[in-house]
Amino acid sequence: MRVTNLLTIDLEDWYQVSNLDPYIGRERWEQCENRLEASTYRLLAILDEAGVKATFFVLGWNAERNERLVREIARCGHEIGIHGYHHALVYELTPVQFAWELAHCQNLVEAISGRPARGYRAASFSVIRRSLWALEMLEEHGFEYDSSIFPIRHHRYGIPDSPDYPYRVAINGHSSLVEFPISTMQLMGLRTGFSGGAYFRLLPYRMVAHAIKRVNAMGRPAVVYLHPWELDPDQPRLPLPWPLRLRCYGNLERTEGKLRRLLRDFEFAPAETVLDQCRNNLPCCRLAPEGLVLRDRSLAYQ
Repeated sequence: MRVTNLLTIDLEDWYQVSNLDPYIGRERWEQCENRLEASTYRLLAILDEAGVKATFFVLGWNAERNERLVREIARCGHEIGIHGYHHALVYELTPVQFAWELAHCQNLVEAISGRPARGYRAASFSVIRRSLWALEMLEEHGFEYDSSIFPIRHHRYGIPDSPDYPYRVAINGHSSLVEFPISTMQLMGLRTGFSGGAYFRLLPYRMVAHAIKRVNAMGRPAVVYLHPWELDPDQPRLPLPWPLRLRCYGNLERTEGKLRRLLRDFEFAPAETVLDQCRNNLPCCRLAPEGLVLRDRSLAYQ
């Protein structure tokens, strides 16, 4: 039996990437060329050809300016989730600011799509150890799952010692919130990503496919993520330092081909579909000051 993996899309335009914050501030977003609609319709066509549905985590800022696009994504049968308002890192927000973003974006995308937003993903996976309080607020606002924790070591994000498989989070005596962490693999003795963003674009396809197969062999779904701008090799390119230029623009012309191959080789569904399939069989982690602590190791994936 094939494992169903999560296909998730962070609905961002080319200028909304966190790596570009020092070069294009949010006060300049309105002046940038809007390429989101064209690249997203391209992505929707690819998914339709493959017969695959996905979860689109939508920025509130984009939803306000592209209502027709968000409505079309929902009409095509894809799940709509929340990605914050203007791609601010969670650990740079106060709890009051974060609560406003959640409520505002929930009301906005639910009104546009006509469906409840069940899931959330933080900008740049910015639920880290010092912002784990965000999980409590997600549960308070009625979210059923989160996909914001990247179990690696990175200068901007990551909780390297957190579980790298789906689990329920025990918060204030409840364990209704499910975490879908970003999938990882071991490379030269280090935990690293492989299933999205620059990791997916820069790694050889065979390595990505092998990593997904290893995750699936343990009975776990892989969490794959993509941005519409990664299907747009003709986007404006800034004169960035070489390492940053590679992360932002490396292999953009190959993303579509790799995605098409991935959709042929593996089973995918929106996060909410996988949630409904596996929620009752997940191990539970306790939210504690030292981080996320597995409550019952006998329930962990083997």
